[in-house]
Amino acid sequence: MSPRPGAAFDAFLETTASRTAERRDWTPADGPLPALYLSHGAPPLFDEAEWMDRLFAWAQSLPRPKGVLIVSAHWEAAPLMISSPAAATPLVYDFGGFAQRYFTMRYETPDATAMADRVAAAMPDTEPLHRHSSRGLDHGAWVPLKVMYPDADLPVLQLSIPSHDPDRLMAIGRRLRPLREEGYLVIGSGFMTHGLPYLDFQRPEQVPGWSADFDLWAAEALGRGDIEELARYRSQAPGMPYAHPTVDHYIPLFVTYGAASDQEQVAKTVIDGYWLGLSKRSFQLD
Repeated sequence: MSPRPGAAFDAFLETTASRTAERRDWTPADGPLPALYLSHGAPPLFDEAEWMDRLFAWAQSLPRPKGVLIVSAHWEAAPLMISSPAAATPLVYDFGGFAQRYFTMRYETPDATAMADRVAAAMPDTEPLHRHSSRGLDHGAWVPLKVMYPDADLPVLQLSIPSHDPDRLMAIGRRLRPLREEGYLVIGSGFMTHGLPYLDFQRPEQVPGWSADFDLWAAEALGRGDIEELARYRSQAPGMPYAHPTVDHYIPLFVTYGAASDQEQVAKTVIDGYWLGLSKRSFQLD
């Protein structure tokens, strides 16, 4: 762990983040950007140098998008909503018990009104989109994005989770698929396992059986492109309900799958391993 909160992030900004200048802008010749599901971590992600390096390298491997639409586990709200598109909308500090530094971090992105109009136009009359006038990005969005896009120079919007139903979430994702073809990056942000009440914080290196078993099950289903199996997680996945006592950190992957070009394709795992015993498995779909 870092000697002070966020020391690894400071080093990242000094030694790595400047490489964003190497990125080229997305063009139609690139084809659709992939749809991502990432395990986002809490503010202490900023203490994990190896994890940040892998997350940054992932963004570095992609063309620079026109904007980012992210679905975070931390905003469950119906009807379907998007966050405020205003430039520099204040962040949501939806956590507790961490160092004061994390409550003063900023991620002041540019105006996203044009992007909000495009997202609204993608939704059907049966799924009208409510535009929130003041809500900013929560930590499921701004924490990973500060690493992936540290310059905060892309329009970013957050989309709420209006339902736990995999079919409905995939239908929302399908509506977002054309945005990928236009150079927007669609991200589902959760955590592949999230059984916080069942962790032994005195032994952070220990991976609980329920976490390892769920992660293996998910990896095998992702490796087959078996979305039906992934949707049966409540009854089929080993490690339940300990791996997900609430399902908010798992279900963003259904928006990711819905936005994919082929909903039966094999997922490409980009980040794996564990943090405090929780699976960091993160993947992309073309």
